[in-house]
Amino acid sequence: MRLSLQCHPLTPVSVVDEISLTYEWKSHGTLWLRYHAEGLLHDLDLPVHTAPKRADGLWKTTCFELFLQESSANRYCEFNFSPSSLWAAYQFSDYRNGMKNLQLPKAPDIYLDFSDSYAAIEVTLALPDILGAASLNAAFSAVIAEKNGSKSYWALSHPPGKPDFHHRDCFNHQLKAAGSL
Repeated sequence: MRLSLQCHPLTPVSVVDEISLTYEWKSHGTLWLRYHAEGLLHDLDLPVHTAPKRADGLWKTTCFELFLQESSANRYCEFNFSPSSLWAAYQFSDYRNGMKNLQLPKAPDIYLDFSDSYAAIEVTLALPDILGAASLNAAFSAVIAEKNGSKSYWALSHPPGKPDFHHRDCFNHQLKAAGSL
């Protein structure tokens, strides 16, 4: 499945022309994602590559994100993937409430592929059991940081007002359960 992310109208960007997302289930509970940003990327602020590990605050620079929620639940999960290979996974009990680290079966595999005209991050994510049994509402997003300090916020859709990837309006893509494949 290939999707296009939209830049939030209050956060124009000069280095990225478009961001697309491709995903597929690799097996039951394992999701593969590829975020692909096109543009004149010489002014893109990419974090320095490091050993893969869990880290907080990844959204403060260029970061790609996935939010998942069961259709009938208030709780949801947030996953952050940095081009540096750092990652984060959180569970929320409700909109921006009850945040805690989400334990994953294994750390995500993150791979960066880039040139002068594109930057792509590929992620293989093993989902925890709490997300594996049902179809999920998904929100795909990205924070793009430029060397001059400006940021743009990208998502499949944006709620009214300032950028807010946690808003229920962003969870508008139906991700069929891996077990239904």
